[in-house]
Amino acid sequence: MTSLHLRGAVLPGGERRDLWIRDGRISTEPVPGARTVFDGGYVLPGLVDAHCHVGIGADGPTGLEEAAEQAETDRDAGTLLIRDCGAPLDTRPLQERADLPRIIRAGRHLARPKRYIPRLAEDLEDESQLPAAVAEQAAAGDGWVKLVGDWIDRSAGDLAPLWSRGVLVEAIEAAHRAGARVTAHVFGEDALPDLIEAGIDCIEHGTGLTDETVELMVRHGTALVPTLINVENFPGFAAAATKYPDYAAHMTRLHERCDRTVAAAVEAGVPVYAGTDAGGGIEHGRLADEVLALHRIGMSPEQAIGAASWAAREWLGWSGLDHGSPADLVCYDDDPRQDLRALRHPRRIVLRGRVIT
Repeated sequence: MTSLHLRGAVLPGGERRDLWIRDGRISTEPVPGARTVFDGGYVLPGLVDAHCHVGIGADGPTGLEEAAEQAETDRDAGTLLIRDCGAPLDTRPLQERADLPRIIRAGRHLARPKRYIPRLAEDLEDESQLPAAVAEQAAAGDGWVKLVGDWIDRSAGDLAPLWSRGVLVEAIEAAHRAGARVTAHVFGEDALPDLIEAGIDCIEHGTGLTDETVELMVRHGTALVPTLINVENFPGFAAAATKYPDYAAHMTRLHERCDRTVAAAVEAGVPVYAGTDAGGGIEHGRLADEVLALHRIGMSPEQAIGAASWAAREWLGWSGLDHGSPADLVCYDDDPRQDLRALRHPRRIVLRGRVIT
């Protein structure tokens, strides 16, 4: 493997530094004969999409070829680490490809019959099956398990929780014993207290957060991935739900207050990370749009970039650009801290120590 050299302002911090790459690893010490591939701009640890679905398309589950194309689209936008937040497709073959982003798999969503998008989740007939199913997904995944925390209950005509607190406690304890963390899809208010009190590690979307549940998240150290660009679809979900006026009105209210809700979580100190929810209704490669949305709700530019780069990498157990770290990085001509739109235009992408062209 050819040794590489880069020079630029390295974020976070912004100090102008030289970095070398040898055998797929960062070196802060000179490497003789290294080829200079970037000089003069800004260097970031590889971007992170913390809520992405490689293997889900507009019509549901995809094959491996389409899933690989999705991952390529994310990579070419600078996303080099993906927390694949639930997929029906076994994407382990994609993890073996050196040209694709690193993928942290969460296995299949766990839901109840007719309480999630068809063909995506493993449906459990009885909630008592949840702890065993969580243990199974923990063994099959890469340290994460994904629950569907709430969804429309057609008998009630509105969002409703899928699980009782007792079974959530048992299931999350099972995941933790296996060394895995648990996250949950949650749109509304009612499912949140039980999930947080049961020890869940992360909430996806979180549009139903209140002052009380934000305080609970702070107390328990629960993270939030708000997927703001997906929440933009809520008015469409409401318009399509003509049979369920209560659900439609609820989704409209959640959309209207979403920015205030997430801003309150950031202000309170909840750890917030960038995730697009790409797959299905959201196109891949839109992580920069999510960073811009996080800035819109009150994150500073550096906070918002960190939520999609160094802070997210640390949360997921990956290092940044330290000596010996895996050489996954993205380079820009312009300073994204001055204009976040610069994230849409990576000049150089290095993945596993190789330049991506």
